[in-house]
Amino acid sequence: MKQSWTYRKLVMPIIGLLRQGITPEKIAQSLAFGIVLGVFPVLGSTTILCALAAIIFRLNLPAIQLVNYFVYPLQLALLIPFIRFGEILFHSPHVSLSLPFIFRMIKENAWQTTKTYWTSGWHAMVAWCLVGPLAIYLLTKVLTPVLRRLERASRDVLNRTVTAKAAGSETAV
Repeated sequence: MKQSWTYRKLVMPIIGLLRQGITPEKIAQSLAFGIVLGVFPVLGSTTILCALAAIIFRLNLPAIQLVNYFVYPLQLALLIPFIRFGEILFHSPHVSLSLPFIFRMIKENAWQTTKTYWTSGWHAMVAWCLVGPLAIYLLTKVLTPVLRRLERASRDVLNRTVTAKAAGSETAV
């Protein structure tokens, strides 16, 4: 049976971590941090943030970085909602995010454009800071039982494989 790319690149490494003895709870925390830090609304910052979180909270670095890379499309998709949420929080004016408009603004007044979008970026980061901790908590609570089931299932498959090999070697003797 041919396994999907996602299964080979995401699920199999997690099963490997479980087989190494890393607890489902620790992997769930690592995955939750990786997902939430992976959508931080500053492009190019998530790898460093995930590495720092792994060191500070003693999380599994490969697991946190694995999901960080997988959620990159989600980071792009959530960038505008975080900017808009920040505008609501700070009662700031709605900024246009169309590229032609931004380029025109840069030509007219580059410094003002920088200030405007810098402020929007900070507002988006504050919005993320409000959502992030709760999201980490909820994701950890959801992922832990899923990973426990995955651990049991992979252990059962491994035990059946070992039993089948042992039975096959006994019949060969």
